[in-house]
Formats: sequence, structure tokens, C-alpha cells
Amino acid sequence: MRAPKDLRSFINALEGRGQLRRISSPVSRDLEITEIADRVVKRRGPALLFERVDGSSIPVLINAFGSVERMSLALGVRELDEIGASIRRLLQPDVPSSLTEKLRKLLELKEIAGAAPRRVAHGLCQEVVEEDPSLELLPALGCWPGDAGRYITTPLVFTQDPTTGRRNVGMYRMQIYGPREAGMHWQRHKDGAGHWRASDHAHSTRLEVAVALGADPATTYAATAPLPSEIDELLLAGFLRGQGVELVRCKSVSLEVPANAEIVLEGYVDPSELLPEGPFGDHTGYYSLQDLYPVFHLTALTHRRDPIYQTTIVGRPPMEDYYLGMATERIFLPLLQLISPEIVDMHMPAEGVFHNLVIVAIRKRFPGHARKVMYGLWGTGQMMFARNIVVLDEDVDVHNLSEVAWRVTANVDARRDLVIADGPVDVLDHASPLPAYGGKLGIDATRKGPDEGYMREWPPDITMSSEIVSKVDRRWAEYGIDRA
Repeated sequence: MRAPKDLRSFINALEGRGQLRRISSPVSRDLEITEIADRVVKRRGPALLFERVDGSSIPVLINAFGSVERMSLALGVRELDEIGASIRRLLQPDVPSSLTEKLRKLLELKEIAGAAPRRVAHGLCQEVVEEDPSLELLPALGCWPGDAGRYITTPLVFTQDPTTGRRNVGMYRMQIYGPREAGMHWQRHKDGAGHWRASDHAHSTRLEVAVALGADPATTYAATAPLPSEIDELLLAGFLRGQGVELVRCKSVSLEVPANAEIVLEGYVDPSELLPEGPFGDHTGYYSLQDLYPVFHLTALTHRRDPIYQTTIVGRPPMEDYYLGMATERIFLPLLQLISPEIVDMHMPAEGVFHNLVIVAIRKRFPGHARKVMYGLWGTGQMMFARNIVVLDEDVDVHNLSEVAWRVTANVDARRDLVIADGPVDVLDHASPLPAYGGKLGIDATRKGPDEGYMREWPPDITMSSEIVSKVDRRWAEYGIDRA
């Protein structure tokens, strides 16, 4: 099974599996679509295609990634762990020393030589070139009552480092200010923001930007992946797709975008220009407050005939973006295990909104082992944003939050097992006393012994004998307990 080649193939696949509903009733893009989608995603309902959106002739697709099944379909696998297994197999013969080297080695292997993007002369994303480009063409949503305006929430933002020429594709929300201006929410830790700063400090020139909307689902996912700046997101997309992403050169800027995208915005940001952006109802479940951000200026707008606008909403979890995060959890686990082989499994539950809670199970071999893992994770890429890391023994199911809560509350001594560290936190972290800098908590919920100062006998778990379990399994129907 291959990942869908474009958004429309994905829609057809969803519809063929009963995973998409078309809504023909007229709806408002201001708040109404959000309320509908919020109810549907929390019920684990289908993807939604709104065919009649007030104020726009363009249909709106939302919740396309909003389940494990749909996320797997988007990436061309039956289960998300298949991707991690492929990565583990490919990297097993060679163990480079850093995460970046591991990723680079992976993307250079013969098995995925065809994953590199390639340029084509013509792209469906340029079937129509708007003579008078305007962001008002888009059915961008007004998501929550306290939002500062309408937002583009799933943009694939393409930039190039003005010094190295290295490409970055990231997903950064855009607040629409007017027909040709939008706020570009480049948080300080993101690679797009690094390109913007480089254009100011090194060149003091405009930074060209292209924004693809409605790309194939693997490329859309890749824009959200926590890759090191040295790794091209389109290589990851090509690996997931099983073939390289086709790119076409933009009309007004010297950047390339996915040829099969639904809509493309072209323009620039001026390194000296900042405007207030926000508030915005964010994935933390709280509003991120107003701050100054760069301004995107539209110079061209192209699209497929009869385009489809893919969007999402974020807010109190679980939301659609949780399933994108779940894909990241399963895809990147083998890479973390190559850096820290003691890690057995990892889970980032919806309630932790990615960076607020990371639960890991380890093969504990020596005193302080849990702390070694905590500090190692905090020192690895975007894991630096993890506000709370819980470390458990290898026999604990980290995906069972009831078991995790039981183990933590039973096993932790506050004076001995809590680790507080200072460091960078996510820009959206409203609890930290300073922007982007604050405290983190590590919780060692592993069993303790004398080598960690625990001189008592650690009690065994209560479990039934395997013989009785098997006997009751065999006789269960005989007991008649489940009879109506």
C-alpha cells in the first residue's frame, strides 16, 4: 500500500472506506465549522468535506487526519509502527553517533534512493493563475471566539536559508490581515524563523516565501515532523510516499512547491517588519496571546481547477493534530532508541499536547538510569520542550494511562524521585515565568533497590498464576456470565 499521491487521491480513499462525510448544507467559516469539527473529532468521527461554505466557492476539508486509521492511510501503511520498523531495519547495520547523522544515513540508503524530490516543468497547482491575487479567495476559518481574525492553519511554508540555500518546510499558522498580508507565526525555535533572522542579519533583504495548501498527505505530515535543520522535509516525505515529491517552480519567487498541491501562495517577508499577531485558540487548549511577528506579503496565487481547501482546528485535546503527533511518536521512536537503547517504548498522550508530557519505559540496569534517560531526552532536538518526563520500568504499558497513573502514585517518593531542571520551553508555554524559558519536571517511577538508597524490600506486583488464568479462559463461556 502506497501513500496517496495527492489530496484528492486521499479524499477518494477516505470516502471509499466510509471515513469521509460530505456536508451539502451551507455553513459559516466563522466558528460554525469549528464547533462541528470539534464535536466530530472528540467522538472519533469521520473526515468532513464542507461543500457550501458561506463567502467562498471553495470546499473545506477538515479532520482528514483525525484517527489512527486515517493517519495510517495518509502514510501508506496499515499500522504506524510499520514505518518505525522499516527505519529500524534500515539503520540496524550502521549506528552513527548523532540523531542528525542517523537521519542523513537513513535518507542516503539505496533502498530509498528514489525519495529525493525532483523538478517538473508543469504542475497542477498552477492550472489557474489569479490575475488579482487575494487571500480573500480562501475560506480561511475564524476558529474560536477570542481569535484575532481568520487563520490559515495547515500551511506548508517553504523558505531557503539565505546563506546556505538549504530548504525548510514547516507548518506555521498565518493570521490574515487583509487581501495581501498575513502574519507569519514563526516561533523563535523554528527553522523558518532562523531563515528570517538570517535574511535580516546577513543580507537585510526580503526573504522569499511560498505556501502550499492541500499537498499530498505525506508531505503535509513531513512539514510537522521535528527534523534537524540539516534534513530536508521533502526527503522524509519521499521516503514515506515511496517516491520523490514532484516540485514546480513558483511564478513570482525562486522557490519550488509540490506540483500537485491544491493552492499555492507566493510572496515575501521583510526582515524589518513586525505586526501584532494573535490571540489564537491554540493546541494547548488555551489562547496564545498577542505578540509581534513577521508579515507575509502576497505576490501571486495559483491553484488547481476547482481547488479544495484543507484546514484544521486546534484547541483543547484531543484534536486532529493529536494523530499527527502520534505518527511522530511512532516514526521517531526507533531513532531515539538508537541514541538511548534502554528505551523500550514511549508515549505522548493527547492530554500532554505533545510537549507537556512524555512517558517512557526503560530497561533499568544501574542506579540513576532513569535520570540519565531524562537528561538525554531533554538534550535531543525538540524533546528539549518536554515539560514533564515520566520514566517507568520496561514491563509497564506506557499507552495505558490508568496503569501509568497507578505506578507513578504508588512508586514515587517526592524527595527522592522528582527532578527539576531549567531550560528552554515551548513559546506557547504560558506557565513558565519567562517566555520560552522555565522549569521541567522529571519523575522516576521505576522500582528502587539498595543501590539507590532504598533499604527496604520492594513489594512484588499482585498477579494471578498463569495456570489459573488459562483455566478460566477455557471455561469462561461455561460460567454463563456474558449471557444476555
